[in-house]
Amino acid sequence: MKNRTNIRWLTQLALLVAILLVLNYTPLGYLQIGPLSASLLTVPVAIGAMTMGPTAGAILGGVFGATSFIQALEGKSAMGSALFQVSPFGTFVVCFVARVLVGLCAGLIFKALCKALPKKEKLCCFLGGLAAPVLNTAFFMGFLVLIFYNCEYVQNLAGTLGATNAFMFIVLLVGVQAIFEWVICCLVAGAVSLPVRKYLKMN
Repeated sequence: MKNRTNIRWLTQLALLVAILLVLNYTPLGYLQIGPLSASLLTVPVAIGAMTMGPTAGAILGGVFGATSFIQALEGKSAMGSALFQVSPFGTFVVCFVARVLVGLCAGLIFKALCKALPKKEKLCCFLGGLAAPVLNTAFFMGFLVLIFYNCEYVQNLAGTLGATNAFMFIVLLVGVQAIFEWVICCLVAGAVSLPVRKYLKMN
């Protein structure tokens, strides 16, 4: 029974990793809403964290972060490439470590919600779906400001945006796009996780 459970867990994890990679390397990972482009990359991370636990969330976050760091190495991300020139280790923290923490913390928050609201699983799933993109914004921007705020590239970007302090820089850089991402991930991850969790309990 334990072997069957482990195989199922690994199979589910592999499926979510595959979905994450497809979303990351194709236009499917971005939803165009008028002039805004909302990322869906935190959706598989949130689903894994809620249906498989914090460990799976951390692994999926690590995959997300690894692809982000690779894009910085390859120069496919303008910001990532610029940050890498300033500090390769700092870029690794912003891209990879931040995303591992997103998946881990999303799973822990969901577990805490389920314990606090045992009869509100549906609400917990949608709140868990919201937690992942909010944490992604918080950790990414938090590490970015902590490590790179005083470097020339970020200061030039802050000047272009008209930001006079770190908090204003975060607000102006994130903008309305982050809110769209939060709402979309909340709805999609919550809607998918709820029936998956019920199926897993039945089997």
